[in-house]
Amino acid sequence: MIQLYKDTIMTINIQIDFRSDNPVTNQIVEQIQHLLVNGELKPGDQLPTVRALATELRINFNTVARAYRILDETGVISTQQGRGTYILEQPPPEKSHQLKKESLNVIARRYLDEASRLGFSNTEAAEQIQLLIANH
Repeated sequence: MIQLYKDTIMTINIQIDFRSDNPVTNQIVEQIQHLLVNGELKPGDQLPTVRALATELRINFNTVARAYRILDETGVISTQQGRGTYILEQPPPEKSHQLKKESLNVIARRYLDEASRLGFSNTEAAEQIQLLIANH
């Protein structure tokens, strides 16, 4: 659990899967975007420092710095020297839709990776999804 500081302490959950083919930097970026899209992170929320997040996740400082840089370049966060890193205003609808699609892609990729680890083919995984959709 990573703590965010605003008026009160918020807790978010970022989990790194070291077995994943998805680089750790991308996992951090995708999870922060997902938390924003789902409303768990809101504009103005302060993210942990790069060092604090790296320590908490037990990963290299540069990995977190790279993830924050990507998020900064895409307009999701703003890092203010000496003040901290904050979630920017809610993205416009088209950007929000794009972030949601990216989150769905991440979920689907995770599902396929896990199914593969369990020995299932992509076809078998897709058939299972189709069954679930039909019965939903």
